[in-house]
Amino acid sequence: MRVGALSAALVLACALGACTASTGGSSGGTPTSTPSASTASPTGGPSTPEPSPSGTPTPSSPPADSMAGWTLEQEVGQLFMVGVDVAKQQDASWAAVREDHVGNIFIAGRSHATPASVLALVRSLTGLVSADTTHSTRMLVATDQEGGNVQVLQGPGFARMPSGLDQGRMAESDLRGRATTWGAQLASAGVNLNLAPVMDLVDGDAATNAPIGHWDRQYGADADTVVSHANAFSAGMRASGVAVAIKHFPGLGRVTGNTDITAGVRDSVTTRDDASVKVFQRGIADGAEVVMMSTAIYDRIDASFPRRSPRWSWTRCCAATSGSRGSSSPMTSRRPPRWRPGPRRSGPSPRSRRAVTSSWCRPPRNSPRRWSTRSSPGRRPIRRSPGRSTM
Repeated sequence: MRVGALSAALVLACALGACTASTGGSSGGTPTSTPSASTASPTGGPSTPEPSPSGTPTPSSPPADSMAGWTLEQEVGQLFMVGVDVAKQQDASWAAVREDHVGNIFIAGRSHATPASVLALVRSLTGLVSADTTHSTRMLVATDQEGGNVQVLQGPGFARMPSGLDQGRMAESDLRGRATTWGAQLASAGVNLNLAPVMDLVDGDAATNAPIGHWDRQYGADADTVVSHANAFSAGMRASGVAVAIKHFPGLGRVTGNTDITAGVRDSVTTRDDASVKVFQRGIADGAEVVMMSTAIYDRIDASFPRRSPRWSWTRCCAATSGSRGSSSPMTSRRPPRWRPGPRRSGPSPRSRRAVTSSWCRPPRNSPRRWSTRSSPGRRPIRRSPGRSTM
């Protein structure tokens, strides 16, 4: 799977570039190794001494550029997902792949379709993968299948999943087994990335935590419960070939506003070394392929994000949390150039077109990780209440 090499993404991923594993070894019957120096010569005489090294190392060939042959449009397209509502499909979703080279899709809305019906929809989009559209790179096919109020696919063949809070009361082995079944159901519908589990630490009054606690999306009120059960959920998904996106870094468990429907939500408590941030470190260490970022503003981390902050500071924060190098984007090494939103395209509005709902930061080419965020400069993600959330 591309995410496994990745990716995911994440994005996602998770370089959102090609993650096809290269094969090594010889292709046919001639062995490439030389006989041992201790092997007697056929004549029985003294063996010929091996020539001594010259002392001058032979320069190795530079690694092939994995991005060679990509157009700029194809590279940019790999950073995005286009939303596809199973119940209300729109031509713009297909056009985004054919014309704008968008490289990944998100199954949105609420559906009572069967896995076979969802698979047919997925294949109608993944079938657009070609050398022209996505540089023949496989798509990430994502959906929100947390359980409880956030479960996109609910038709016959998809088990009704309990809320995160109820999952947190299960034995870890039981949750892992059930998540394996849920993951197999997703895989049968062509989904290879689940935008779950929720790793937000709600360690205060859950009722006042609009995006997570109010909807019982959290696994518990302490870090150990959140980590153990989120990782069990992830292990089950991964066992069925479905990658996960842990969310919403660096945590939505302490805000009162719902970022799905409210702008300017602020967290004035969380710091970079906070317990609510460290749960993500443990999720990444356990193998999470993708990290989804929150769109809240964190006063004690970077009060200007996401409005004016150079996003590389957040990439570094996530990388420091995980112990990895983070993104290979220039964001990790120097201040990015100033940008201005481009002119809007004519035609239907982004909302009616189900425009991009996710964007991704590419990690180092040899990294299996992807970092993700649900918003991008110049675009606003579609907002819905958690009952119909795409987050």
